[in-house]
Amino acid sequence: MAGREHELNPVSHITTGAIGPAGKRVFYLQARSDAEFVTLIVEKAQVQSLAIGLEQYLQELQQRYPSLEEASPEFDEAAMALEVPLDPAFRVGQLGLGYDEASDHLVLVASELQVEGADPEEAAVVRFWCTRSQLRAMCRWGIEVAGRGRPICGNCGEPIDPEGHFCPKRNGHKH
Repeated sequence: MAGREHELNPVSHITTGAIGPAGKRVFYLQARSDAEFVTLIVEKAQVQSLAIGLEQYLQELQQRYPSLEEASPEFDEAAMALEVPLDPAFRVGQLGLGYDEASDHLVLVASELQVEGADPEEAAVVRFWCTRSQLRAMCRWGIEVAGRGRPICGNCGEPIDPEGHFCPKRNGHKH
């Protein structure tokens, strides 16, 4: 990816996914436009927060523009698979959303994670211009992928590793 700022406008495909065993997965955000392909590393929590934030944002847009058709959350699981090889441009530090009424496209802005004390103006930025349905489907898929991780302990709410976990609510007894 050349340059510090990059735009895929419009994207022909956008997805998220995870590679690795439960508890050690690496999450990715990936998009393609006609001739360009970008992969970024994201955190599971960023995928989950984006999905929640997008649903709220879509509700706000619907109130502001009542004539907008509802964005479809439908996706084809096979089509949402990550493309390999994975060659991430950077690790995402911040995600943001915007909307362009004229094109009826959302923009997902991904900014590079910066080391402490670095100038935020130096962060690489990628803007992904998507239809509302493309982004909503990606977020729904992202929630599905995030949910495929380790099971959650019903007592303490922490993830359970394959070898079990020490639950503070059970006085540290392994289960």
